[in-house]
Formats: sequence, structure tokens, C-alpha cells
Amino acid sequence: VQLQASGGGLVQTGASLRLSCVASRRTSSNNGMGWFRQAPGKEREFVAAISWNGGATYYSESVKGRFTISRDNAKGAMYLQMNSLKPEDTAVYYCAVSRGASGASQASQIQYWGQGTLVTVSS
Repeated sequence: VQLQASGGGLVQTGASLRLSCVASRRTSSNNGMGWFRQAPGKEREFVAAISWNGGATYYSESVKGRFTISRDNAKGAMYLQMNSLKPEDTAVYYCAVSRGASGASQASQIQYWGQGTLVTVSS
């Protein structure tokens, strides 16, 4: 499975962005998916995850209430709506497919990684 992430860019504090991730095969529709991010000089961290059918979603405390994860299995796609962006949200955002049907918050539970899309939030 190849994952293509897009939608990153340079925005100001308080702005919104919508990230997209498209999988090359529909295998991902049976698996949980999620977003991780890695800021310069920091380790990759969990952002949000969604179960295989979208019935369950999970968020890190730092983005809860501002970000919304969703998916469209018919399109093999996943999205991350990011609102009220802050400079500390600046990072490369990676989409990922979990090994199981539920969303994964640990990198060890990820089966496939996308190539990442850069989000930069200026103050």
C-alpha cells in the first residue's frame, strides 16, 4: 500500500488546513488509519486516528477540539481538518495505516507510512 499525503502549506496562526491521504489500494479500508507528525528536532508523535469504518476516533490532547479526522473508504481516502492552527502545530504530517481495524496511537502499531506533508504555522 502506498499512501499519498497532501494539503500542507504555510498559514498564519488561527487559520485552517485540510490534509488528505489517499491509499493506492483498498486494503486500507479494512484497517484503522491515522495521522502522526514530526516537528524539527523532535520525535514523531501521534495526532489522530480513526477505526476502519470511521466509528471511532482518537485524538492527542494537544489537538483535541481543533482537529477532526475522517475517512471515505469508497475513495480510499482519509482527511484531517485542522482548525485554529498554532505555531506549535508546525511539523511534517504523516498519514498511516494501522495493522489492525482500530486506530493506532503508537508507531509500533503502524503497518504503512505515507511520505509526509509539511505544515508551517507562522505567528
